Amino acid sequence: MSKTRVALFIGSLRRDSFNRRLARAIEKLAPDDFEFAHVRIDNLPLYSQDFDADYPAEAARLKQDIEAADAVLFVTPEYNRSIPGVLKNAIDIGSRPWGTNSFAGKPAGVLGISIGAIGTALAQQHLRNVLAYLDAPTLGQPEVFMQMKDGLIDDDGHIGSDDTRKFLQDYVDRYVAWVKKHAG
Repeated sequence: MSKTRVALFIGSLRRDSFNRRLARAIEKLAPDDFEFAHVRIDNLPLYSQDFDADYPAEAARLKQDIEAADAVLFVTPEYNRSIPGVLKNAIDIGSRPWGTNSFAGKPAGVLGISIGAIGTALAQQHLRNVLAYLDAPTLGQPEVFMQMKDGLIDDDGHIGSDDTRKFLQDYVDRYVAWVKKHAG
């Protein structure tokens, strides 16, 4: 039985990232036929149209990681009411040069966690707008705007609350169905 490969983008580079914890929790809740490939974004050059004709090795690797996947999942914090620059840079690299958008047609999911009361609502809205332009069909519901609190999710992705586990399991179930419906 072949596995569904998900390119997983974590928008935070922070060593103790809450979003990395959330990503690990999501991975644990996914069915066995889904595998997650963490896409490295911390070593990418800043996108410049100057290298469209000859992509740097790390940029080419990013595009290959996306193209090898059946779907994409973005787990992102919110910086200044939007997505982190490092994530936007990765998206720009993955969608360029014109005519070689690696995200096109890949079913996508977006979620995030923050210490703020509204979680990552605005960052997710911005990211959804970008993904719509990139022709990546994105799961609309349920939305996951989580506020991080002590004991909610540990470093290994273990969820400390049954209600949170049920909520995230519902998200994962819907994402899996979305991917199966839209994957090539």
